[in-house]
Amino acid sequence: ELLELSGSVEEDYIQIVRCFETMRQRCCRLEQDGQRARERLARAEAGQAALEVKLKHARKQVEVEIKKRHRLEAELEMQERKHQLVLESLMQEPWGSGILTREQCSILNALVSQRLGAALAAGRRSSAVDESCQSLLSHSDISYDRTDDDV
Repeated sequence: ELLELSGSVEEDYIQIVRCFETMRQRCCRLEQDGQRARERLARAEAGQAALEVKLKHARKQVEVEIKKRHRLEAELEMQERKHQLVLESLMQEPWGSGILTREQCSILNALVSQRLGAALAAGRRSSAVDESCQSLLSHSDISYDRTDDDV
């Protein structure tokens, strides 16, 4: 039992009022603590929302950069094929060997063989960066577990 009645009505009344006041003060402190916790939660949620927006923009930027890289690689490959065809054409044409000196022919032969070697190696080489941005930035890969640092 929270309060013990002594028998005198006035003393009992005063004791009840004191208990009510103590309880009111405790409720006020708890309400203030709850308000501070709600404010911290709102700030944390706003920070999380801002980080999610940044993450969304970063993912979009990575996607744009990957598309740009693929487009430029395709363009480079096309230019290299054109260059290789021109070199091969110069080497195979009868008039080409008459115009070019032996040294120029050997340089062109070396360039053609280098291009062929590079083209063959390009098919086997592995990318330095994993281009599946979904594997790097996947929402499911993010862990929201608390660590010792958070505590």
